[in-house]
Amino acid sequence: MSVLTCEIENGVAVATLNRPERHNALSPELICRLADLFDALAKDDAVRVVVLTGAGDKTFCSGGDLELSLPLLSGARAPETEWDDRIVADRSLVFRASLKGETFPKPVIAAINGHCLAGGFELMLGTDIRIAADHAVFGLPEAKHALIPFAGALARITRQLPQPLAMEMLLTGDTVPVAKMAAFGLVNRVVPVADVLPAALDIAHRIAANGPVAVEAIKQVVTEAIGRPLAEGYTLETRAMDRVMATEDAREGPRAFMERRKPVYQGR
Repeated sequence: MSVLTCEIENGVAVATLNRPERHNALSPELICRLADLFDALAKDDAVRVVVLTGAGDKTFCSGGDLELSLPLLSGARAPETEWDDRIVADRSLVFRASLKGETFPKPVIAAINGHCLAGGFELMLGTDIRIAADHAVFGLPEAKHALIPFAGALARITRQLPQPLAMEMLLTGDTVPVAKMAAFGLVNRVVPVADVLPAALDIAHRIAANGPVAVEAIKQVVTEAIGRPLAEGYTLETRAMDRVMATEDAREGPRAFMERRKPVYQGR
């Protein structure tokens, strides 16, 4: 069975990390497959929203595999497989698999079905909306293993959590319960584990029904405006406005509203 599955229906792609016996840890194969999948989904016009989850009901993702991936990256283990060879030759695969770097163009919803740790936490930080199980815990335990987070957390976390809390998590490596993460707005909703994926899909389908060019422009501007002076953010917004208002979808949306019918968006 594949370590990563993906099903696409009605504009929504559901990608599932599928190593439940290893707490959905990111093996070299899973890293490569996830990077390849994100690359493919970014270019697929049939996909408007991505939902990312883990197999089972215990762990969303426990991070990089401490037996396979981390020793490979530190040089403690020589490459043994084609997946190892790919990562050694191109470590950007690790970053692309974690949504680090160039903004992924489509909304990504994390359906956090369990514990969200280390590289799994970093992957979650790269998503746009998060639904979490009520038993989930969150943490960045890298320092406990003499490592550092390197898949985006050090740059992203203080943009999403207060710095004192972020520093406590990073420096102690201790876990934090989902209720505290929700209180600080890191997750949108906390639900029983059986409701995590349905709740994520409900949001995904509502987004997928909207104008795809507008949705992508909203995500791009909001993401790129973070940390910039307000004037630069306004410039990004105005450029996006000019681009979106020139589309057929921008004409179809108001027309469908006035005609009291469901809009038919073409993504152009």
